[in-house]
Amino acid sequence: MNDLVENLHRIQSRVRAAAERADRDPAEVRVIAVSKTMPALRVEQAHAAGIREFGENRVQEAAEKRALLPTLSPPPTWHLVGHLQSNKVKTALNLFDIIHSVDSVRLAEAIARLARKPVSVLLQVNVAGEASKHGFSLQGAAQANVSPEELHESFERIRRLPRIQIEGLMTIAPLVSDPEEARPIFRRLRAERDALSLRHLSMGMTEDFEVAIAEGATMVRIGRAIFGERD
Repeated sequence: MNDLVENLHRIQSRVRAAAERADRDPAEVRVIAVSKTMPALRVEQAHAAGIREFGENRVQEAAEKRALLPTLSPPPTWHLVGHLQSNKVKTALNLFDIIHSVDSVRLAEAIARLARKPVSVLLQVNVAGEASKHGFSLQGAAQANVSPEELHESFERIRRLPRIQIEGLMTIAPLVSDPEEARPIFRRLRAERDALSLRHLSMGMTEDFEVAIAEGATMVRIGRAIFGERD
């Protein structure tokens, strides 16, 4: 428990410093504690330490974990930050307050069809064009003067769907040895967010969240730096 309190304070201090260096209000940046693979008891302890936003990667793991959790007060916000399969949409809608990983029009249509109330979503963008990652592609991602047609065309289709509220964009930057190498990825996502007149940017993890904040992140997804190394 003590380590969670210390880790959280350390992260909050780093977030605040990164925001101030960028002339931003630290209150604009939400820290999402990614609790994937962590047992329910660890999540309960994290909540007691002051964490109010949790991110999970897998729907089934989140369902099993939340079934073991007591009623947390105040209730936390639950974020789905991992890939969502169409056959898990109904379950996900009962578990999560916001879905960061809408990566296709087909998935958005499934959410709209099954939702019974408005659903907050982010569109996942594969800025770097990595074959191993999901997300809308940016046509000519390496060339700033080429229009990102897939993202923009898909955005127009998704925003017309019922019960879908597009809050912003999300990306997962490539793993790099120097966080500065991720800066062009974050900068490109911010440009696309601004072009679409959206609010949120979910980008930056333990290794690179300070650079992401400098480039406009409003949500940073932090696991190891809060919970410690995973087994």
